[in-house]
Amino acid sequence: MVTDSEAKQVLGPDDVRRAITRMAHEIIERNRGVEGVALVGIHRGGVWLAQALGAEITRIANTDPETGSKIPVGSVDASLYRDDIGLRPVAPGAVSELDFSVDDVTVVLVDDVLFTGRTVRAALDAVADYGRPRAVQLAVLVDRGHRELPIRPDFIGKNLPTGADENVSVTADGVVIS
Repeated sequence: MVTDSEAKQVLGPDDVRRAITRMAHEIIERNRGVEGVALVGIHRGGVWLAQALGAEITRIANTDPETGSKIPVGSVDASLYRDDIGLRPVAPGAVSELDFSVDDVTVVLVDDVLFTGRTVRAALDAVADYGRPRAVQLAVLVDRGHRELPIRPDFIGKNLPTGADENVSVTADGVVIS
């Protein structure tokens, strides 16, 4: 196991910014624009990333800031949808904020780190309570492997193979493994 003194920064702030810009371009290209696309960050780590992606997509797509025409960005708290509630204490971490309809929209779920896939599975259930999206895509800044469920991201900032006992911390200031 890696100790705090052995923590290693694998991406710096510029690397994170470049990854977000690249992912924003990929989202626009794959969806042939931003019409009918919404970003939904998964609490906690995916919310700041969804907001950053939304800002970058708005900048790239040249949407009109005067009319407020920009890609919708919301968030979901998937903690009460987890399948391991009986195995560990779970408390709601935040309030879901989806101020737009997800019906017939391509929802891009956004999270900072993809590990086992269980949080994404729970977030899919949470989004389904708000409506029926046309499609759901997944964007993650770090894919560290170790999947327990058949979940695969559509947009990845960085593939980062890690040990199961390592911790990955992701912020706008960088990615650290400890």
